[in-house]
Amino acid sequence: MDKELEGRGHKFGRYADDCNVYLRSRLSGERVLKSITEFLNKRLRLKVNAEKGAVGRVRERKFLGYTMTWNRKPRLKVAKTVLTGFKKKIRVIMRMGRGRSLTQVVKELNPLLRGWIQYFRLAEVKGIFEDLDGWLRRKLRCLLWRSWKRPKARMKELMKRGLKQERAWKISGNGRGPWYNAGASHMNEAFPNQFFDRIGLVSLLDQKWRLQNSM
Repeated sequence: MDKELEGRGHKFGRYADDCNVYLRSRLSGERVLKSITEFLNKRLRLKVNAEKGAVGRVRERKFLGYTMTWNRKPRLKVAKTVLTGFKKKIRVIMRMGRGRSLTQVVKELNPLLRGWIQYFRLAEVKGIFEDLDGWLRRKLRCLLWRSWKRPKARMKELMKRGLKQERAWKISGNGRGPWYNAGASHMNEAFPNQFFDRIGLVSLLDQKWRLQNSM
């Protein structure tokens, strides 16, 4: 297939069975998609997945988990569908983490985080990694809030982390759910970012900068 595309003078990127061909117009894209599908079916006797094969702007498509921004000078970023799958894996670990210490949960999360950022170290849009770091810390704070269960236990734990008794008492019985409280100022004050650094949680953004600087 590579020889066929090169012979036609097309620009393309291919890895295993994942291939993108880059053309100037949608009309050209539709024509090439049809002809390449016929080539794969008849010459190579391979079945093409009709759902995955499509014509679209570069920024609307993904290749090996990456996509591009809408800037005049495009930058690489992680595709949205990849982020959805990554969050699902984290949620599974979090659900399994109920009843265990936060340190144990972090130890299980870290290999997944390191492997993921190693793969996506070439991404140029840093906001995605900042957002994921914040979301991950909030999920861990949520895990803590759930583990306390009763208002009295919540008040006690918040006071241990430096909150005054009156404020801790009001917060512990506020009737809000775990996700709300995990993102509220009291949990951010009690368990700041430095707390998660101390227990060894991998920061995706920090890890990304280290990997890029070592290249």
